[in-house]
Amino acid sequence: MEKCVLAIDPGSSKCGIALVNRTKDDKLELLWRGVFPEGELEERAKEAMTIRPYSLVIIGSGTKSKKFVHRLREAMPSMGVLVVDEVNTSHEARARYWEHNPRKGLRRLLPSTLQVPPEPVDDFVALILAERVLLD
Repeated sequence: MEKCVLAIDPGSSKCGIALVNRTKDDKLELLWRGVFPEGELEERAKEAMTIRPYSLVIIGSGTKSKKFVHRLREAMPSMGVLVVDEVNTSHEARARYWEHNPRKGLRRLLPSTLQVPPEPVDDFVALILAERVLLD
């Protein structure tokens, strides 16, 4: 059954967002992702709705999750919100970053686990949160 969700990795100054769709044949497609200032949460949630309507917001249980849940419930009162455990998502997100951004030059010789991505990976954390719910 097709289902589209908006996943959010809340942080103190920024948030990672991923819009993920599970197709009828149970494949996941990443429709949109990004890392934004936390003050843009409601604006970005509404922007995502214009890309593809979603039926659920998934929020990581980390920093400021309660505040984010409250803000989303005020901005979108009829939207379902699910808080999901964030255990190991940062580590997994670093590996996922390198899958989406292949290493070049000498970086290819070092294991990805020893390298820190040059930009925030909060959007990949959000993607992993969505996968945990949609593939469960």
